[in-house]
Amino acid sequence: MIELLQKYGPMLWENTYVTLLMVAAATLFAYVLGLPMGVLLKVTDRGGIMENRAFNSAFGWVVNILRSLPFVILMVAVIPFTRLIVGKAIGPAAACVPLIIAAAPFVARLVESSLSEIDGGVIEAAKCMGATNWQIITRVMIPEAVPSLIRGLSITTITLIGYSAMAGAVGGGGLGDVALRYGYHRYQADVMLITIVLLVIIVCIIQIVFDHVASRVDKRNR
Repeated sequence: MIELLQKYGPMLWENTYVTLLMVAAATLFAYVLGLPMGVLLKVTDRGGIMENRAFNSAFGWVVNILRSLPFVILMVAVIPFTRLIVGKAIGPAAACVPLIIAAAPFVARLVESSLSEIDGGVIEAAKCMGATNWQIITRVMIPEAVPSLIRGLSITTITLIGYSAMAGAVGGGGLGDVALRYGYHRYQADVMLITIVLLVIIVCIIQIVFDHVASRVDKRNR
């Protein structure tokens, strides 16, 4: 094992960093897109502060269609778009494009679910005090949903770690690429095992950290 780590250690650490970088970038941009999408889904739904059933139904279908696409198929389907955005179809930067496209509708539904947990009385109270729709969204709904949003963030991040491993199959880099090239093509089961262990450790750390943060900001635990 020591010899294995000496031989492949630098490569494993480098690709662990690449995986974390891909996941962090994809998560950030997925929330830049997905958060407003989720808010729109909630506020335009029945009983929402900007109720618009026709828009909500049409937009919901778009989100559901994007969510239903298998990630491997999505990676291939968006290759022309990926080339347009980053100038190439392989590598970590290129892998971020399908990761973001796959995660954004997923985030939208998580955000919608988080906002749905808010007590309607809080929103009604804000309306009675003369708050505008924008103020209700930014000062009431999102702050009240922060603990749930953080838990949703952990789910998104962990899901993207799994997606990033799949991205390695098409030259996306990261630990998935190491597992495929060394563990599968070269039949080095020990390298495959180490990559799996690293991924499990990363997932466990992320889950523990986000659970702790969500618990600290949850008013019900004070």
